[in-house]
Amino acid sequence: MMRVCSASEPAPGRLENEDHVFQYGDLVGVLDGATVPDGFDTGCVHGPTWYVRQLAARIGLATAERPAAALTGNLAAAILAVRADHGDRCDLDHPGTPSATVALLRYGGDHVDYLVLCDSPLVLDLGAQIRVVSDDRLRTAMADLRQKALTVTGAGGVDQATRFRRAVTLQRQQMNRTHGYWVAAANPDAAYHAVAGTLPLRGPERVRRAALLTDGASCAVERFGLFDWRELLDLLTDVGPAELIRQVRLAEANDAQRHPGFKRYDDATAVFCGFDPE
Repeated sequence: MMRVCSASEPAPGRLENEDHVFQYGDLVGVLDGATVPDGFDTGCVHGPTWYVRQLAARIGLATAERPAAALTGNLAAAILAVRADHGDRCDLDHPGTPSATVALLRYGGDHVDYLVLCDSPLVLDLGAQIRVVSDDRLRTAMADLRQKALTVTGAGGVDQATRFRRAVTLQRQQMNRTHGYWVAAANPDAAYHAVAGTLPLRGPERVRRAALLTDGASCAVERFGLFDWRELLDLLTDVGPAELIRQVRLAEANDAQRHPGFKRYDDATAVFCGFDPE
């Protein structure tokens, strides 16, 4: 059996949560909608909150229609369906069209199937080792883009706001492109670039526990270093996802005091899955 518990909170001071967590039968997923920076157009009348909820619903319908199909195929079908849901008022070829990261885990009795697209990692307890399934292409692309922005403008040539706008523009140009990064948006082909696979639920290297995280929760390890991945799973097991988010909020607040003026808060979502041995 698979036991599931979750928590999801918007960033402090924000009314909308652009993360979304869902469960349809044996399928669990988290989505993280891409926040639109102030002053940027998207070519769309919808926002990231609409997109993540619509995509989750379409993933559920695709799963109901084809419960045994590959996760990549069902995600592609869902992205295509949401593309039609936009109607004719949206320019879906716009580089800022709404998008979201995806992390999926499906229970299959003696195995689990997983899929990760963009920077929402999946953490797996395999007994002797902890495996983190991640998609680092956005992180790599952003590092390259920051360097390009500095090369074009010079480290002191323009103010921070101008460099930020240039970096966002360059990032949008790399979305869903070879040598860039892949994310759920309007192009169903992105699903086939996800990191996907299958792991056993029986035997010595079986999956014992799993966590699906948006980057607003995984930052507990990756940014703040509050604990390692095994300790994160232990916290989720013993106390629950809400406690993880509480500790992230404390770390964000402390960081904001040391570095005022920067965005220090994010929507945060954590899902814990426990697997009972048969």
